[in-house]
Amino acid sequence: MVLKINTPDLAFAVFLIALGAFALALASPLAVGTAAAMGPGYVPRGLAILIMVYGAVLGVRALFSGRAPMPAIEWRPLLLIFGAVALFALLLPFAGLALTSFVLVICAGFAAYDVRFRENAIAAVVLAAFAVVLFVMALGLPIQVWPW
Repeated sequence: MVLKINTPDLAFAVFLIALGAFALALASPLAVGTAAAMGPGYVPRGLAILIMVYGAVLGVRALFSGRAPMPAIEWRPLLLIFGAVALFALLLPFAGLALTSFVLVICAGFAAYDVRFRENAIAAVVLAAFAVVLFVMALGLPIQVWPW
């Protein structure tokens, strides 16, 4: 039998297994408890194991699903998404949640090639408002909403 490896799926499977193993290692010092009395490590370990099992199933499927080459790396979306996350981390303490969320969505929105600024701005306003309502008003988290 000849293996017809789907390289992108196999690479993602390896990533999922590594991510699950990393999460499992981070959750290992936490007490698991039982299903009736869950400890702080119960859910993180369960999710880590589920991620690893999904990665293993995807990896086995990738070995037999047909040959597929690894696609070229699209640098623009990659850099803009990483940049959006970095902007969020840098701006949140100074600009507040509303403005930071707006900037984050605008930056991440331009990762798509067919983005329209007006649609992106509308989505940014709606998501920034939703973030404020959810995290500040509904959950009561002590997050600065505006820079002033």
